[in-house]
Amino acid sequence: MNTLRKQILVAFAAVGFAGAAFAQTAPAAAPEGRHGHAVTAEQRAAHQAKRAAHRAEFQAKRAERQAARAAKLRTDLKLTAQQEPAFAAFLAAGKPAARPQGQSLGKPAGERASFAALPAPQRMERMVERQKQRTARMEARQAALNNFYAVLTPEQKKVFDSQPMHGGFGKGRGHGGGHGGPGHHGARSAALQS
Repeated sequence: MNTLRKQILVAFAAVGFAGAAFAQTAPAAAPEGRHGHAVTAEQRAAHQAKRAAHRAEFQAKRAERQAARAAKLRTDLKLTAQQEPAFAAFLAAGKPAARPQGQSLGKPAGERASFAALPAPQRMERMVERQKQRTARMEARQAALNNFYAVLTPEQKKVFDSQPMHGGFGKGRGHGGGHGGPGHHGARSAALQS
């Protein structure tokens, strides 16, 4: 009986050594993706190319919608040649801030990791700085809106004020609204306004 136990132990040890040797010679596994699936460099590049194509298509469609809205607004307001420069400045101020070449909408993984590695006070400083930049862009848009609004006739102002909210002008749905009522937060925003 002891010999049987010894043989079993020797067999297990041999299997263990063989497994360890195999693990050392096995090729390194491909890096894992977001959901634990192995992702090759080619798959990652293909995914990034697909996202870039989708982003370009989205931006082209958005530009078309914005151009159509601007043309409709120009027609509805019956702008004069003297009002056109203020209208062009207003439209230019409403465009999203240009991103540096090659920068995506989201943060690259390296930038996210470096941001996460910062101490909490420095992360907050960066967040405050980004908010200040957003606020400066909004103030520039407001100045362009005020300049444009000042050149409108009272009749044009009524037409302009009745327009739905797109890109910061008119009144209506607000940022991302439409499903829950006026403003960004639906009924809560409407209650705050009354």
